[in-house]
Amino acid sequence: MAATFVTRFAPSPTGQLHLGHAHSALLGWRAARQAGGRFLLRIEDIDPVRCRPEFTTGILQDLAWLGIDWDGPVRIQSGHLPDYRAVLEKLSGEGLLYPCFCTRADIAREVAAIGHAPHGPDGLLYPGTCRRLSAAERAERIEAGEAYALRLDMEAALARAKGPLAFLEHGRRLRCEPARFGDVVLARKDTPASYHLCVTHDDALQGVSCITRAVDLLPATDLHRLLQHLMGWPAPRYAHHPLRLGPDGKRLSKRDKAPTLAALREAGHSPEAVRAMAAAPQAAAGV
Repeated sequence: MAATFVTRFAPSPTGQLHLGHAHSALLGWRAARQAGGRFLLRIEDIDPVRCRPEFTTGILQDLAWLGIDWDGPVRIQSGHLPDYRAVLEKLSGEGLLYPCFCTRADIAREVAAIGHAPHGPDGLLYPGTCRRLSAAERAERIEAGEAYALRLDMEAALARAKGPLAFLEHGRRLRCEPARFGDVVLARKDTPASYHLCVTHDDALQGVSCITRAVDLLPATDLHRLLQHLMGWPAPRYAHHPLRLGPDGKRLSKRDKAPTLAALREAGHSPEAVRAMAAAPQAAAGV
């Protein structure tokens, strides 16, 4: 029997959905329905500062209005913090994490002293200052109550991988380069687990076999594949789609106040009309 096709739509409730979200949700939903598989909805609300319950409510309303249904209960990440803590404990127990006490200002000074500022997909690469601390110094600073983040020791993680990793993207085998992320943060005081950790954990837990998401997240797949390998999780297939663009040719985003689905609904647009807008490569002028 062929394996069940499972994909998901996993928005963060940091604002209202716009046509870009609708485009992504419809692609995954249609792929699952055409394959006779399952379409899951997950709310990625780990960030307690930016995520708000009213946006979660709006997401559910918008999807229902568009005619998008999902299988099984909605997974709300903030209700599963012990799951992510267990992953961090496992990685830490295997010597793959270390506490980082550096503030952003500390990192900026360190980079300035080095004389160059290498960047990765998530921004400025960490110079590894706290990786060089002794176990005794780390324990002393933690005991003193100093705030810290947990970083992945990339060198140790790659050594554990024992060779190059790869993933399937639209049927093509692509080689991973997770080293370009450097010693990435997997948890910090104000965010108990990072997007990278939570998304890979949940995709494995929920049996997601094909990850449909926008192409801006393609670089993150390198890091996600490394985490999957380290944790012994299965490697799903990937199908990244082009970004939805506005009339000015720029990607639609919450930050730039792209027209929301709620606003389009209130303006009298039908679900059918909005689905057609979402399917187009660019938003219509004046929408």
